[in-house]
Amino acid sequence: MADRLAEDGWRELGYKYINIDDCWSAKQRDGAGQLVPDPKRFPRGIKALADYVHSRGLKLGIYGDLGTLTCGGYPGTTVDCVEQDAQTFAQWGVDMLKLDGCYSSEEEQAEGYPKMAKALNATGRPIVYSCSWPAYQGGLPPKVNYTLLAEICNLWRNYGDIEDSWDSVLSIVDWFSAHQDVLQPAAGPGHWNDPDMLIIGNFGLSYEQSRSQMALWTVMAAPLLMSTDLRTISPSAKEILQNRLMIQINQDPLGIQGRRIVKEKFHVEVFLRPLSQAASALIFFSRRTDMPFRYTTSLAKLNFPDNTVYEVQDVYSGKIISGLKTGDNFTVVINPSGVVMWYLYPMVQPWCLVRQQGPGGGVHPLIL
Repeated sequence: MADRLAEDGWRELGYKYINIDDCWSAKQRDGAGQLVPDPKRFPRGIKALADYVHSRGLKLGIYGDLGTLTCGGYPGTTVDCVEQDAQTFAQWGVDMLKLDGCYSSEEEQAEGYPKMAKALNATGRPIVYSCSWPAYQGGLPPKVNYTLLAEICNLWRNYGDIEDSWDSVLSIVDWFSAHQDVLQPAAGPGHWNDPDMLIIGNFGLSYEQSRSQMALWTVMAAPLLMSTDLRTISPSAKEILQNRLMIQINQDPLGIQGRRIVKEKFHVEVFLRPLSQAASALIFFSRRTDMPFRYTTSLAKLNFPDNTVYEVQDVYSGKIISGLKTGDNFTVVINPSGVVMWYLYPMVQPWCLVRQQGPGGGVHPLIL
């Protein structure tokens, strides 16, 4: 899989982490109490794997669990083992840790997740830290302290695991939208809400639904973590996941998470994400299952600034619309379970006049 990331154009687009999930370890720790990899799956060990991944210009992620056992029944990282396991991961050359929470109590999680953050930092190795803590506490205040999470975790799972189905994608979108007033301010550069993996390229989503998940995760400023076999991925799924403008929007330096701004009774929704340089991303999303739907609105109705002219690029088709004014009505045709996604930015005039104080108290035009 590392070879496919390196050789098929993924790495250059920013897909640089290859992450091992649960069930990678042996069933028991060794005599020194250290985690050890399954000798059949990893006969040369994790360090050799990390070295190879690094040689391809990639980074390696690994899974742990703050409990007596992992969710799959393998040795967990109890609170007393946190520092030892952090050091082990660092010695192996791991670049990212996802720490789950099966078989642990609320008290153990409250102690263990911050403790692991300190332990990882103490290794001296930069290791991205993904916490499942809020998902085990219902995902919302007062049980979840997002201020603390942003201080100790780089990303965190808020909600249940995604499944390979459209219903699962919709349930995640519904939960994130229902609680966006809490979740949106918590996200930003270095600390992200994680709605779970992209399931594009598997079996549960249609082509339109795959485009929708990619667009919605992008506007939610979600980490783009794929869960598919890159050796057999279809050309259409690959095209969706490698959309350059989509990835540019997802990786916007402001790091502002988008919001649902319109929910129509006829099952059309609009999502907005503010971007750098006064740009925006808009998604027109149809939950309808009958036929393509013609949706008419204007930027004014979506609360864009008055008296502004925009250039619009369709993120999937690449089509350009120049000169769209805030007050202009427009119509988008949205396929069932599909999206139309726009990248909008204010049009820059070729020149503008600035009245500048000149010698002798007069004014003269300055061309910028």
